[in-house]
Amino acid sequence: MFAAEILSVAQSVLDACRARGWQLATAESCTGGLVAAALTAIAGASDVVERGFVVYSNEAKSGLLGVPPVTIAAHGAVSAETAAAMARGAILRAPADLAISVTGIAGPGGGSPEKPVGLVFLGLAGHDGRCRTERHVFAGDRTAVREAALRSALALLAAAAGG
Repeated sequence: MFAAEILSVAQSVLDACRARGWQLATAESCTGGLVAAALTAIAGASDVVERGFVVYSNEAKSGLLGVPPVTIAAHGAVSAETAAAMARGAILRAPADLAISVTGIAGPGGGSPEKPVGLVFLGLAGHDGRCRTERHVFAGDRTAVREAALRSALALLAAAAGG
């Protein structure tokens, strides 16, 4: 289901978190659970992956993760602000040490000149309250954008966990 290199990075995330005694949460929109699926494709992931949220609609982002509707109204569902709020919301709603969020426009429609197809924001939050975001614009079709977002999310987790 996943390429060997994706599984290798996922394994390094799990190993690094396990070494620190950390648990993870995911909050995904455009990837629809691919980050959680890649992590849990590896046997034994349950001691690291605490939970995953798939929050495709704005209502789910607000209802399940507590993303303020005013944030979505002011900045859009695809924004650094929303990605940060999603990651922070996952940390607040899961007994996790690290949370990754993904929100973007995978296409083929939905883009605009300001927010083109392929635009993805990642959020990374820790239980210490720190949060950072990354902005990417990935090329390709829907599948390519989602896979690139998955790869970037796993790389960000690996770097944060020291893997």
